[in-house]
Amino acid sequence: MARTRIPPVAGGLAAAVAVVLAAACWVVFPPEIAGRALARPDVDLALPWPDEGQASAEVQGLGSLGSRGERGPVPIASVTKVMTAYVVLKDHPLAPGEAGPEITVDEQAQAESTAPDESTAPVRAGRRISERDLLALMLIPSGNNIARLLARWDAGSQEAFVEKMNREAAALGMTDTTYTGASGVEDSTTSTAEDQLRLAREVMKNEVIRSIVATRSLRVDGVPGSVVNTNTLLGRNGVIGLKTGSSTAAGGALMWAAEVRGGALVLGVVLHQNPGGSPAAGLRAALENSEKLIAAIQRELPAATR
Repeated sequence: MARTRIPPVAGGLAAAVAVVLAAACWVVFPPEIAGRALARPDVDLALPWPDEGQASAEVQGLGSLGSRGERGPVPIASVTKVMTAYVVLKDHPLAPGEAGPEITVDEQAQAESTAPDESTAPVRAGRRISERDLLALMLIPSGNNIARLLARWDAGSQEAFVEKMNREAAALGMTDTTYTGASGVEDSTTSTAEDQLRLAREVMKNEVIRSIVATRSLRVDGVPGSVVNTNTLLGRNGVIGLKTGSSTAAGGALMWAAEVRGGALVLGVVLHQNPGGSPAAGLRAALENSEKLIAAIQRELPAATR
């Protein structure tokens, strides 16, 4: 059978129509990564997104700066403690500057303070420490033993507390998040950058958390020496928080908050940086890649929003 020849003009028209249809489909059905639509940013900047892992950022009051990288849940290590603080303060709210109730350090928290291969805070059984100071010991030096102590104090057991964490995650629409412990030491606690960005949006409304995560170092009665923040970006490029995380499986992770010129608050999450290597190397990668991202936003955002 002879093949029908399409005249050049008709062929050109068909190609043009195909291009128009493809462009329309791009708008209506954006491209997908790992089976999920990649939403267009509300503020489109040329940003140095990390080459691996996943990242997401937004400007409060303006909208999304976009997301990049893998889309599935990954281990988040000590970024988990942000949800722990959120649940504790929801159950036991504190006013700005308020210390809150004193909580007795139990034998388990003391025993865990010398646990190898974990970030801990040195506390002694029987010592009474305020709720706010315990939150600081959990968020600033990332004390795993303190996270579990707060979970037991709040809910009676870490298991019961984890149920609360997952209920709050569901209420915030964090559909790709599963918490299995209060500290993040478990590799089975997984989430995505977009889900953790939802949480960052909520916790930065809390003045107590904002104040704690912006603290570079402090002293707590009964705890030797100064407590130093693991977030070394504080005070640079407008950074005012939030929380680091690192483990072999998670690599490095950082939930961050920064103020840009004009007073806008930018929130971001970088996960799964250099997974499989040492936790220290992963954390360095998360901090370095986040700093590049934040510095670029500081440069580009004011001009883009004039």
